Amino acid sequence: MEIREAQKLAWANKVAKGFNTTDVPLEFGLLTAEVGEAFTAWRKGLPDFGEELADVLLYLVGLAEMTGVDLASEAERKIRKNEARVYARDQRGVPVRIAEGGAS
Repeated sequence: MEIREAQKLAWANKVAKGFNTTDVPLEFGLLTAEVGEAFTAWRKGLPDFGEELADVLLYLVGLAEMTGVDLASEAERKIRKNEARVYARDQRGVPVRIAEGGAS
């Protein structure tokens, strides 16, 4: 399934079920709760970890639709931007961005 399709299907489900379609702060709170549930499932090795990650995705694409963001286009743009960034490890071994493009 493509991101755009998931975004449209998640939105259609929200509308059909009468879920939140207008309260952006609420949707961020619900998304945060789903991230917490996914972390707990991973940490405890629960069998529903994949389902919890899917919930995170569905809340995220629903939030994108709610706010008029084409998440597929934004993700593609961000991937290209990240690919062009240059990183070097600092004295602690942590990657630190040193350039936005191919030149360092």
